[in-house]
Amino acid sequence: MKKINLNDGLPIYCLKETEAIVLDEHVKGYLNFGTKIKNTDVIIDVGANIGVFGVRLSKKFKNIHIHSFEPIPEIHTVLKKNTELSFNKNFKSYQMGISNTNKKINFTYYPNSPALSTSSPQIWEQDKKSFISAVEGSISNAPKSFWWAKLIPKFATPLIAKYLQANKRHVTSKVITLSSFIENKKITNINLLKIDCEGEEVNVLRGIKKKHWTFIDTVIMEANDIKNNIEISTKILSENGFKNIKMEKEKGFEKTKLINIYATKK
Repeated sequence: MKKINLNDGLPIYCLKETEAIVLDEHVKGYLNFGTKIKNTDVIIDVGANIGVFGVRLSKKFKNIHIHSFEPIPEIHTVLKKNTELSFNKNFKSYQMGISNTNKKINFTYYPNSPALSTSSPQIWEQDKKSFISAVEGSISNAPKSFWWAKLIPKFATPLIAKYLQANKRHVTSKVITLSSFIENKKITNINLLKIDCEGEEVNVLRGIKKKHWTFIDTVIMEANDIKNNIEISTKILSENGFKNIKMEKEKGFEKTKLINIYATKK
């Protein structure tokens, strides 16, 4: 773990400096979509990674409530450190994941690229071409501070992809349903539910009881368009009162199956 400054000077703890800066750009994309967040809002961050989203929100809104979930122990250690760094006493972290039932599941942790860590490693292993395209897109649309990324030859992309997936480790972690968490913490409103959990996104939605959907205002989620995940996700959202559902592929990820879903009830 090390402490760095993001592009605007905001301090943050991370495992990989380059990855932290890329995650920050990813988060800005969520916020730039027109998501309206207020000072006293309640945010649920499923798949929080090192907590860039929470740190950003805590800097802007001093009284915001953030519940962030990260099941990988190495990553959660950094997330917890960032909750302390934010000086927001309402920025909480939990070493667990969110799914459709309360249980323990296996995750694959990639130390060379922690953000890839997933409960469904077969997604990338079975579709190597899509993964290489994702790496290529990340390089071609790297932040301006990564000027050197433009010098990386295209033929090197498969080697980089292989390196990112090397030295993987398997860990077992607890997952619970969001509804069980809501009931345990007596939460009565969720202004924004953010889901970016590499393989469990549909199960997160399936684990929310009908009565709890009534007080969730906005959902932002990244989904991998396999096994009808996009169709299933939008159907669940539509059935639970979300009238305005938009989809977008991030720049550089057009050749992948990764899609961002933005859903509101208004």
